[in-house]
Amino acid sequence: MKFGGTSMGDLERIRRAARIIAAEAASGKKVAVVVSAMAGKTNELVAWTDGAGPAAAGLPLSDDEYDVVVASGEQVTSGLLAITLRNMGLNARSWMGWQVPIITDDAHARARIVDIPGEKLAAAVDSGEIAIVPGFQGVTTDGKITTLGRGGSDTSAVAVAAAIGAPCDIYTDVDGVYTTDPRIESRARRLNKVSYEEMLEMASLGAKVLQTRSVELAMAKQVPVRVLSSFIEPDANGVMPDKGGTLICDEEEILEKRIVSGVTMSRDEARITLLGLADRVDAPADVFTRLAEANVNVDMIVQSQARTAGTVNLTFTTGRRDAVRAAELMTAAKEQLSFEEIRVDEDVAKVSVVGVGMRSHAGVAQLMFQALADKGVKFQAISTSEIKISVLIDAAYAELAVRALHSAYGLDAV
Repeated sequence: MKFGGTSMGDLERIRRAARIIAAEAASGKKVAVVVSAMAGKTNELVAWTDGAGPAAAGLPLSDDEYDVVVASGEQVTSGLLAITLRNMGLNARSWMGWQVPIITDDAHARARIVDIPGEKLAAAVDSGEIAIVPGFQGVTTDGKITTLGRGGSDTSAVAVAAAIGAPCDIYTDVDGVYTTDPRIESRARRLNKVSYEEMLEMASLGAKVLQTRSVELAMAKQVPVRVLSSFIEPDANGVMPDKGGTLICDEEEILEKRIVSGVTMSRDEARITLLGLADRVDAPADVFTRLAEANVNVDMIVQSQARTAGTVNLTFTTGRRDAVRAAELMTAAKEQLSFEEIRVDEDVAKVSVVGVGMRSHAGVAQLMFQALADKGVKFQAISTSEIKISVLIDAAYAELAVRALHSAYGLDAV
């Protein structure tokens, strides 16, 4: 079981989570729990580290000590939840990341899990103990605390589930995965099942329900993940009602495969265009090598003929956070790359349709473009995979496009 920051937001919400855990334990299940810090706490801790000031000249960044500070939020909620469960008469104990241990690489602030020897934790859970594990944190082989990057508690939960051979229930402030954001389209429907691949695409394209790395890990380790609401309550007898939610599982477990399962939207996009780029065979390779070396992720790419003979216009998209850095890199290399002008546009959005049914159905793209055309929405770039189509559009039309596509694919009737 995993409870996010909203579910751990204060003592009353921690008590509600404890009642849910107690009901699961009373039903005969053996339970391990992963928790996030209280909502907003990690931001506060990060602000404190920023307030401490930059490293002195000639000294490296204190990323290892940054991790010590920001990992403390989950330690607090782990202890509070364990205390609350004990006060209810249950056998509970908190396990810090270094006690499990959750072993990671040494990339502080963005570490990746290398291994979780789950024997001790599994033995404790098998004995009837409710084990509370802080999400987001781990430890290097030489004993230094690390953190997994924002949203890393989802990854922690899936990794712990894989280590002890259990399914993973993720309790959050929504009751499942929807066909689109219900705040944009009131007719959005909750999906009973979503394949790992669909969820991975949806998470990477703007859906905020699960962190992308957690879905990757669940798919790799074949861990069934269920997204549930943390605001449900056990009844007067301590029994949980039908929890509903959405199961993320292997595609083969979904009997009726939809052509499209969801429509997502991301406003965290920027479009960068190099105008009058020299039409050399190696020019695009030069551009994207420089971006890759600076760890700038690029998504959509479009090349078109320019007005000037012997030149092309090269357009690509990246996240807004990376846009300034990408533009600086391109400007600094203007002479070597040989282009006339650079333009950056952050007033764009990416709208995508996702579904495993695309593999075996024709006309999915045609329907998408027709639905957008009917609403007067022009697209600026396109990217596709086997199970998704994304278009870049003017940000002002993003919500209109989502609603149009949701209706076009019949998702309001799922």
